[in-house]
Amino acid sequence: MADSMPTLAVALIVKNEDQHLQACLETVVDWVDEIVILDSGSTDNTEQIARRFTDKFFVNCDWQGFGPQRRLAQQYVAADYVLWLDADERITPKLKRSIQQAVQANEKQVLYSICRLSWVFGRYIRHCGWYPDRVVRLYPTALTRYDESLVHEKVIIQPGMEVKYLQGDAIHYTYTDIHHYLVKSAGYAKAWAEQREKRGKKSSISQGILHALGCFLKMYVIKAGFLDGKQGFLLSLLSAHSTFVKYADLWVRTQTEPSKD
Repeated sequence: MADSMPTLAVALIVKNEDQHLQACLETVVDWVDEIVILDSGSTDNTEQIARRFTDKFFVNCDWQGFGPQRRLAQQYVAADYVLWLDADERITPKLKRSIQQAVQANEKQVLYSICRLSWVFGRYIRHCGWYPDRVVRLYPTALTRYDESLVHEKVIIQPGMEVKYLQGDAIHYTYTDIHHYLVKSAGYAKAWAEQREKRGKKSSISQGILHALGCFLKMYVIKAGFLDGKQGFLLSLLSAHSTFVKYADLWVRTQTEPSKD
């Protein structure tokens, strides 16, 4: 008798995602075997929305960073494969077919990356170094897991494992407005600075300025952000600002001392 089809779970870590969660889950609910959601303390309607789609809704308010939270969420996954999504992402039909084919193939040492196409400030961003934005998101649950990084966490890929590309895009509704961008980027900058500080790293204002200028030139000129119109310029400028802020945050943490007065 032929082997049965491997099972597939979608896993998310969330907080205050009632604006996006339903639309995200509607793109997967009809064809996955399991939905696992780990909340870090939502105060909106995230839980009520989540429970319309799954009974596997869990809460962990002891936030240790994105990597540790994903590792904890994976412990609740029972399916053979896990597909990681963020609430602001949507699976397109072409990507769905590619995911199903990968799971059916069931190659034990293979992980899969998806391509994200971001909708930012009223436009799809196809340049700025943002597309194709490939991230490893699908793998056999028993094969690996995320690292423990506080931010910009990655799936651990050991020697002997292979990463293959999935066809189709995940649409990424990354920022709703400028305020959302600034709040989100400030959180990333704080986590980045904390992580670097724990490793004994230091920074300077001049480093922040140089990295910010480099970020803008790379995104807008080298990566052809100018082809994304005004949104490309705005995104490049905001990214430069965010880059400066994270280096400035690290400098403040490590190079300044409180007044002794």
